[in-house]
Amino acid sequence: MGEKNEEKVMKPPFTITEKMINLIVEITEKITRVEIEKERNLHLRKTNRIRSIHSSLAIEQNSLSLEQVTDVINGKLVIGDLEDIREVQNAYQAYGKVFQLSPYSVKGFLTAHKLLTQDLLRESGAFRMGDVGVYDAEGKVIHVGARPQYVNGLISDLFTWAKEATVHELIKSCVVHFEIEMIHPFPDGNGRMGRLWQNLILSQWHPIFEWIPIETIIYANQQKYYDALGEGDKANDSQVFIEFILDVISQTLSDIENQELSDKLSDILSDKVLDKLNDKEKDFVRKIYPHLKENKEIGNSKAVQLSDIPSATVRRYLKKLVELEVLTSKGENRNRKYLLKD
Repeated sequence: MGEKNEEKVMKPPFTITEKMINLIVEITEKITRVEIEKERNLHLRKTNRIRSIHSSLAIEQNSLSLEQVTDVINGKLVIGDLEDIREVQNAYQAYGKVFQLSPYSVKGFLTAHKLLTQDLLRESGAFRMGDVGVYDAEGKVIHVGARPQYVNGLISDLFTWAKEATVHELIKSCVVHFEIEMIHPFPDGNGRMGRLWQNLILSQWHPIFEWIPIETIIYANQQKYYDALGEGDKANDSQVFIEFILDVISQTLSDIENQELSDKLSDILSDKVLDKLNDKEKDFVRKIYPHLKENKEIGNSKAVQLSDIPSATVRRYLKKLVELEVLTSKGENRNRKYLLKD
């Protein structure tokens, strides 16, 4: 009886670190706190998608402002570069359809590229036929993509690995993003495809990732993004890039959480109370409110931990909130607990 020969799918080179594990825990905790209610936040979803599109295109030198991108998507007349306008229209259409695709399908990958680049690129929706290099501002080659004859096989192998791999989706999505940039499968649109494909993988782990604007933080840290790609390329290990992107995701969730809490302050506190709180006290309320909402009460030590404020200051803030009838208290000394007043 002959032995069955099975081809082994090549695992992309990456190292899992303690920092990654900590960030995964942090991100997971934040996701449970960031609630995007379907009816209430339809406008927020569209706003976040527009921010994602603007940032992802701006990273690739699209000149349109966020306001212009918003106008293009809303069908308004915009004075600007016609190719830039077309990129926005394509991206909005792509983001509306891509999240129905399989993240492990080469055909779907090419379909997404066609949606992003139609009427802009001759090889839209097809892998490149020639060699490609990435250059810095001085014209120096900083990365050479895979030879064109290997691109299809490399992408196919990458998706096969990703589909079968048991590594956490947060890490897996970063690895796929990094490897797409390294393979550089298209003559143009590789950065957009890498970021979009990571969101697609993450959206199948948690649907919130279809809507959160990760690209906005990447755009704000654009040089660090390129540096992380470069370090991973030199080391032949995507560790630095994975850590960078996980930190970006964590920051993005924090921004959304803080914005949601800011929006809810007017629901939590009356205008009369808001007028009597300074900015630091309002920020304190934002930080302890999620815990209060979930657990119904909070102690001084937990409030110190959540707010990163000295214990004496926390006691003063809590006392003021009781005086303003935002909170009620029960118990004495170390056993004292504070509850949201109905």
